[in-house]
Amino acid sequence: MGAPRDTPWLDDSAGRVMRPYTASGGRTRCAVALDLLSLVTATGTRPRGALGAEHALALRLCAGSAAVTVAEVAGQLRLPAVVVKVLLSDLMEHGAVTAQAPRFPGGGYVAADDQSLLRAVLDGLRRRL
Repeated sequence: MGAPRDTPWLDDSAGRVMRPYTASGGRTRCAVALDLLSLVTATGTRPRGALGAEHALALRLCAGSAAVTVAEVAGQLRLPAVVVKVLLSDLMEHGAVTAQAPRFPGGGYVAADDQSLLRAVLDGLRRRL
């Protein structure tokens, strides 16, 4: 097992030291429509105004690669996706990140709740097991 992952809201020895919704100021709705497969990229622009430590961590994850999904950011931060959507929405409003709908083979866009996509993922998982 790797080194401890202490963050402002999670301590390996103490566990969660603050409620996840504290990171988003108690908000559960974001101003920008994001789904779990939205691709988020840092713009290189510093956010105008002060944002929390959670925002800085999310921005660092987005800047660390060409594009990262909302689900990946949530997994890395160990926060619920709804909280991460609010954080990323705040960063988008400050011009620090951009997001685009995911692209799938064939050039189309598919909603994350598209049943055909979910069935294809389930079939793929079953084949691997």
